[in-house]
Amino acid sequence: MRATGISNGKIILMGEHSVVYGEPAIAIPFLATAIETTIETTNGPVTLDCFFYKGPLSTAPERLLNLVTVIVETVKKLNKPLENFDITITSTIPAERGMGSSAAVAVATIRALFHYFDESLSNSVLLQLTNISETIAHNNPSGLDAAMTSGQSPLYYIKGQDFQFFPLRVTAYLVVADTGITSQTKEAVENIAELYQSAPRETDLAIKKLGLLANQAKWAIEQDQPIELGTFMTQAHEQLDSLGISNQELNHLVHTALDSGAIGAKLTGGGRGGCMIALAKNEDNAIQLSKALLQAGANHTWIYNMRKDE
Repeated sequence: MRATGISNGKIILMGEHSVVYGEPAIAIPFLATAIETTIETTNGPVTLDCFFYKGPLSTAPERLLNLVTVIVETVKKLNKPLENFDITITSTIPAERGMGSSAAVAVATIRALFHYFDESLSNSVLLQLTNISETIAHNNPSGLDAAMTSGQSPLYYIKGQDFQFFPLRVTAYLVVADTGITSQTKEAVENIAELYQSAPRETDLAIKKLGLLANQAKWAIEQDQPIELGTFMTQAHEQLDSLGISNQELNHLVHTALDSGAIGAKLTGGGRGGCMIALAKNEDNAIQLSKALLQAGANHTWIYNMRKDE
């Protein structure tokens, strides 16, 4: 027997860090990256083959505790024995770059196991099981990564409120570039907390400005106003940079994109490494931006059509 499960990456379009302080964020499912988990029948203990490890599930390293736990809990949920199958995970989502890798691995693996045992999987059970993995990986997850890596619609989110899904209708292309450097999310979060102590008024103004820009970006997406969306993205990067969330590598790629014809550019995710995003008016512009970013030192780029109906 053989069964597969798939998931996709995610991109935070607007609202990084300010979402922690009650401001809105916008995330989109990023279908240009994906994870596929394959389950195949064998005899004996379960084995795991992924980017970080290949061997028996029982001796997987500590860094894979979230994945091992979600496998064990999913099999328990299915009331099946944890034996006689192999798990192989392939990914085009770089780890620790703010693109939802850990949630996507869990989503794909849960789907594969339910498929393998020929059981139906509801979205609520999928999110419940994924949250087990995300709690181990991120301590207090918002659920945003799980929703994005398992779904197909953009999400407007305010901490403590229900998710609001809305259509992706903007006629533009998104170019994502990886700096090749791991995001330093914890350090960035701590930096903002320190700024709230040393310069509370200025910090609060920047956070509220990021919230306003997220709301404006949602309007631009819904009204198919790519030029305005790009402007809001660039302004958001300026605010994030002022809060110490960016770094030299991210700023270099953002400036390269803008100098190469992008209608907007900013960092995405935790910051101080990870990825940046640039908005292109058409596919040719996106290809041009991709080449310019690679020449400027980006480790990898992806291009994504933001009009999902095309």
